[in-house]
Amino acid sequence: MSGKRPVKRSKDNQKKQDEESKKIKISHSSHGANPGIVLTLGQGDVGQLGLGEDIMERKKPALVKELPEKIVQVEAGGMHTVCLGLTGNIYTFGCNDEGALGRDTSQDGSEMVPVRVLLDEHVVQVSAGDSHTAALTENGQVYIWGSFRDNNGVIGLLEPLKTSFLPQQIPIDVPIVKIVSGNDHLAMLSLDGDIFTSGCGEQGQLGRIAECFTNRGGRRGLERLLIPKSLHLKSKGSGKVKFRDVFCGAYCTFAISKEGHIYGFGLSNYHQLGTQGTTPCYSAHKLTAFKNSAKSWAKFSGGQHHTLCLDSDGKVHSLGRAEYGRLGLGEHATEKSTPTAIQGLPVIADVACGASVSYAISKDGRAFAWGMGTNFQLSTGDEEDVWSPIQMTGQQLENRIVLSVSSGGQHTVLLVADRGQS
Repeated sequence: MSGKRPVKRSKDNQKKQDEESKKIKISHSSHGANPGIVLTLGQGDVGQLGLGEDIMERKKPALVKELPEKIVQVEAGGMHTVCLGLTGNIYTFGCNDEGALGRDTSQDGSEMVPVRVLLDEHVVQVSAGDSHTAALTENGQVYIWGSFRDNNGVIGLLEPLKTSFLPQQIPIDVPIVKIVSGNDHLAMLSLDGDIFTSGCGEQGQLGRIAECFTNRGGRRGLERLLIPKSLHLKSKGSGKVKFRDVFCGAYCTFAISKEGHIYGFGLSNYHQLGTQGTTPCYSAHKLTAFKNSAKSWAKFSGGQHHTLCLDSDGKVHSLGRAEYGRLGLGEHATEKSTPTAIQGLPVIADVACGASVSYAISKDGRAFAWGMGTNFQLSTGDEEDVWSPIQMTGQQLENRIVLSVSSGGQHTVLLVADRGQS
């Protein structure tokens, strides 16, 4: 009979499941381990720099003084910033129009400085998109707040068209070990190697929704997009593909299988997935552009239209759109459909992309930047585009090593530590 309501799990079953999950302590190589302090730069007209109401712009990295403890992870959303403390507490600042801060900001100016999110869980990882934030607990549960959007506006978070200003638990009955956000989608890696996705699927970034259903979920509605489901990807002769890592660009997703193969799905209008064509990939494709290298791939990060990838030897490669210098391949670079090595960098430990900017962190703790200069995110002090990597400078970077970097729409956040203390 049509119109049947789904059977709800009893409270006893839910309680038992929660108790069992709390016995698990998850871990993943992506979890932040080294504590440091937070620096921000770029544009901050909605408080995303965390420097108070009077500072709307910084051309060089500035210290966020109001954080009450050492930080192990920083994430820049589109117009907000999320910091994870050593104690497992979360601090947020920036735009809260759709709830991305996960806390009350009714007091004037409270969105402009770091304030703790009231979540009674020990968090080990955070992620941030344009208007949402997610948190992963030590027991493998995921909480989320804010909203996802598509080209027509808000689509909701866990329920259609409903924004949440406070953390809500995502209903997944397996432990999650890593979370990562695109602009308007969330990817979650489970303990047993499955990838769950939720959010906007218009560009194929969920990897599990056929093109005909991506406009608000088709006849089944937005729940098709907002309720997380896992990818069902078969490999020849060995059953379902299992994954060991997952990464997001603004509108795409990359995943590394347990065998080391690279899969991707989502927007590739400038070949940022490494596809030969420029049509979106609505299901996970094994990306042959990454197979031709003798190297194994360790990390990916994607901007609006470009991708950085890091190989196991610490060499950075880029592909996608070339305008404004975001590929780091020099002033006469053109669009790339295959990963192309960036010259002039030392051995690199991590990479990150903003919308049209790029970053690399060397093994010895230096930060390098290139791309669009308009928002002062590169630490050059001016608005000129940078076509090849340059080392980031500033008074707050002297005698410090950079642990990680994250970049949003118009601002960038660095996690740094004093030399000899990391």
